[in-house]
Amino acid sequence: MHKLLHLILNAIRHITCGKPKHMHTVGLCLAMLIISTTVNAQDTSGIVVPDTLTPLTDTGAAMGLEHIRIQTTDSILQSLYQQIKKLSESDRQNAMAIQGLLQGREVDNMTKYQLMKNNIINATQTYYLLNKKIIDLKSRASTNSLDVFITSINNPESKELGFSFNERVIELVKKIVLEGKADANKRNQKIVESTNSIINSPIFKSFTALSPPLGIANAIMTFFHSISITDKSINEKNLKEFENELNKYVMFYTSLNEGNQKFKYGLNFNRDQLNSLHEDLYNHLLFTASAMKFNLPDRKNKSLAEALNQFFLTFTRERVEQYFNQLEKQYTNPRTGKIDYERLLRENGNLKEVNNQLEDLVLLTKRFENIYNEYFTLLDTYYAQVNNALQIAADNGLADKNLIKQKQQEFAQLKQEAVNDIKASINIDELKNNTDNIKYRFKIY
Repeated sequence: MHKLLHLILNAIRHITCGKPKHMHTVGLCLAMLIISTTVNAQDTSGIVVPDTLTPLTDTGAAMGLEHIRIQTTDSILQSLYQQIKKLSESDRQNAMAIQGLLQGREVDNMTKYQLMKNNIINATQTYYLLNKKIIDLKSRASTNSLDVFITSINNPESKELGFSFNERVIELVKKIVLEGKADANKRNQKIVESTNSIINSPIFKSFTALSPPLGIANAIMTFFHSISITDKSINEKNLKEFENELNKYVMFYTSLNEGNQKFKYGLNFNRDQLNSLHEDLYNHLLFTASAMKFNLPDRKNKSLAEALNQFFLTFTRERVEQYFNQLEKQYTNPRTGKIDYERLLRENGNLKEVNNQLEDLVLLTKRFENIYNEYFTLLDTYYAQVNNALQIAADNGLADKNLIKQKQQEFAQLKQEAVNDIKASINIDELKNNTDNIKYRFKIY
C-alpha cells in the first residue's frame, strides 16, 4: 500500500510539473491506476507496478474510464482522485482566462487608437472652422449700414433729423443773442460772420475724443462772453438763454458721441481679443501639424489670416484620414492581416500627446464663443445709447417727434439686420456641434 501511494504521489508530481497540454492525459492515467488497484484495497501483494508510467492516449483513457466503476472505501484514494480532477479543471480555466486577458488587452489598445484617430480627425475640422469664424467676426465687427446711419446723425452738418446743428446755432444767435436784429448794423453782421467762422473751423472737424458740437458750443460761448465785456448790447440774460438752448443740442450730440466712442473702444478690445485668440490657435495647430509631419504654415510676408487660409488648403479632413490609413498599413501584420495597436500606440507617443492636448483646442472655441457673445452685448449697449440720444432730442424739442420715432425704428431695423447677418455668416452652432465630436476628456497614456 505504501508503494502504491508513493507511485500516486509521483504521478501527481508529474502532473504539477508537466506541460499544461499533457496534464489531462497524465491525470487520466493516474486515475485508471488508482481505480484498478483499489478493487481490493486490502490485498496489494499481487500488484505488479511498472517502474515508469506509460501515458495512455486521451481516447484510450476515456474509453477505459467509460467502463470502469469506482468501488472503493479508501478515503485517501478518493481524495487524490478529486485533486486530479480539480487540477485538470483549473488548468482549463486558467488557459481560458489567459486567452481572455490577451484578447481584452488587444481590444483595449484598439479602442484607444480609434478614440485618438476620431478625435484628431474631428479636431482638423475644428481648427478650420475656428480660423474661419475668427476672420469673419473681425470683418463683421464694423457694420457699414449701421455706421453710415450713426455717422450721419452725428454730423453737425447733417439734416437727418430735420435740422443742421450748424444752421441751428446761427438761428439761435440771430434770434436770442441779437434779438432778431442780425442785419440791423455791421456789428451784428460781423458777430454772425464770426460765429460762422468758429463753426466751420477745421479744428472741430478733427475731433475724435469729443463731439464736434461740444467743441463748437464751448468756443462760441467763450467768444460771446469775451465781447460782452465791451459790447453792452449783448446782455447776460440773453447769453444765459442762448446757452440753455445750445446745451440741449450739446446734450444730444454728447450722448450720441459717448455711445460712438464706447462702441469704438469695445470693437477695438474685441478685435484685440480675436487677434490673441488667432495667435493661440496658430501655436496649437503647429504642434498638431508637426506631430503628423505636415508642412507648417508659412508666415513670411503674410498676415496670420492669409497664412492659415493657405495652410488649410492642404491640412484637410481627407488628408488627415489618409495619414491614419497609411499608419494602419504600416503596423499591419502581413501574415495575419491584423493591426498591432499596442506597438502603434507605443511608437507614436506624439499622437497620444496631440489627443491629450485637444482640451486646449476646445477651450479656444469657448473663448471665441465668449468674444462672439460679447460683441452682441456691445451692440445692444450701443443701440440703447443711440436710442437714449434720440429720446433727448425728442424731449428737448430739437426735432419733430414723429421723425425721431421713424429714425428709432430705422435704427432698430438696421441693428437687427446687422445681428442677423453676423449670426448667419459665423454660424456659431456649426462650431459647437463639431467641437462636441471631440471626446477631449478621455486621455491616452
